[in-house]
Amino acid sequence: METKASEAESQVSAATAVLLGALAPGVNGQTWNTLKVAFLMLGLCLTAMLALAFSASDLSLIIHVTFLVLITGILFFLLTSFLSQTGLVSVENQMKEMGLAPEISISKSE
Repeated sequence: METKASEAESQVSAATAVLLGALAPGVNGQTWNTLKVAFLMLGLCLTAMLALAFSASDLSLIIHVTFLVLITGILFFLLTSFLSQTGLVSVENQMKEMGLAPEISISKSE
């Protein structure tokens, strides 16, 4: 029975797991990895914007982008600390909660 459950979980694609993570309660591992990549890309974009603001020597733009970097860092820290307290949910549990889990029938071989 354990192998059938793990087979059902391994058949779920990463895109489906992220979609389930967005719709179902809890956060699964694939959704958290996608969020970390999104925050990394946002950090790279904001770093490039900050470098451009320093090269333009515009104080109001430097302050604005620095504030955006601060907001992004605080949001990532809060998400990380929240997930460390609550933990991640498996994709299989999310599928069961939404009623999408495949029926696993146990048949006895004679």
